[in-house]
Amino acid sequence: MGPTQLADHDVHRLYADHHGWLQAWIRRRTGCSQRAADLAQDTFLRVLSARAKGIAVYLEQPRAYLATIARGLVVDQWRRQQLEQAWLDTVAAHPGAVQASPEHSALILETLHEVDAMLRGLPGKVRRAFLLVQLEGLPHRVVASQLGVSDRMVKKYLAQALVHCAVLEAELDGLLVE
Repeated sequence: MGPTQLADHDVHRLYADHHGWLQAWIRRRTGCSQRAADLAQDTFLRVLSARAKGIAVYLEQPRAYLATIARGLVVDQWRRQQLEQAWLDTVAAHPGAVQASPEHSALILETLHEVDAMLRGLPGKVRRAFLLVQLEGLPHRVVASQLGVSDRMVKKYLAQALVHCAVLEAELDGLLVE
């Protein structure tokens, strides 16, 4: 069939024919029927969003198409849960620290998710150089040796990562919009 623009009846048919299957597919991967229901709905929202943007959809294998979207959503949720657990573990490990309000905690978690997404969007060596310098405090020459590149290349990698950080900061401050 190839790529096509979905009409209203196509979306309804896709949902009616595959929603139950998709929800069961997600439930097998997550072990949670509530999470499966939410992610199945989110999958169809992505389909509707693509349709609204005029993005062509491949309907030759609708289950493969839906599973690809759902798989990404499951991975994103798993990643979010890991990040949130790491935050909770960090807070619990410092009982003397000031406890943040639920609103402040939500802002911190959202910022952590944005930083995580930004880091995942960087090329591998750029991300690794940035983390080695910023988190490990390693000098450029040591990072260069670990990555098998020149000191100059490490500086380029760091500049590239810092540009991404500046864009993220501007987005978080509401200065940039998509």
